[in-house]
Amino acid sequence: MNAILYAAGRATRLGSHACGRPKVLLEFGGLSLLERHVMWLGRLGVPKLFVVTGYRRECLEAELPRLEARYGVAIEEMFNADFAEGSALSMHASLPALESAGDGVLLMDADVLYDGRLLWRLIESSHRTALLVDCAYSTADDDPVLVPMRDGKPFDFIKRWRGTADSVGESVGFFKISAADLPRLIAETRARIRGPGRAESYDDILRVLVREGRFGAVDATGMPWTEIDFPGDIEHANRVIVPALETGG
Repeated sequence: MNAILYAAGRATRLGSHACGRPKVLLEFGGLSLLERHVMWLGRLGVPKLFVVTGYRRECLEAELPRLEARYGVAIEEMFNADFAEGSALSMHASLPALESAGDGVLLMDADVLYDGRLLWRLIESSHRTALLVDCAYSTADDDPVLVPMRDGKPFDFIKRWRGTADSVGESVGFFKISAADLPRLIAETRARIRGPGRAESYDDILRVLVREGRFGAVDATGMPWTEIDFPGDIEHANRVIVPALETGG
């Protein structure tokens, strides 16, 4: 099973903290987010990583050969020339990788710092198509993508969700899509980019599959991870998450 990493965004909410580069190149504990992704994928036996680039793609291009050689993961760039529009266009840019994924694929947000055991749980899950959820979520810094569940199964996938559910978790931003569900993902992606959907997020595409009942949930509650969206996330990552990763949890 190969992986696709979505790293085309401009990191506008980080302002000067991004140093004018893609935020996947931010370093934590001496390694960039990008290097950490490749390192974990290599350890877990993922043979190939497709990296969807956009903003300042040349910065990422310079890193990919070194990481490929160091961690033994084949890396291929896929460029989203329309990166200033919605991230649905990044999903569209990755269609060749989705169409060739005969044994399913991992989809990964690039701006996540995490314990690699999260990925292992997702890959090894008995659910053919699954997403990672953290039920100890907080809305203090951002509007997380929420995953309400009944009988342990996700039935929606959206920010600012309100309603009745057995439990609600935050999406970690990593997804396993089975070969059986890839045609539906591909069809929805193609439909979105033909009209107003160009300005939408690829979360809106994934939401369709969640609402159709295609996803299982893999619990990530209690494991160290954080999304990097705001300057405060950088401070939290360095103060809380990096020490937890260094001590194994």
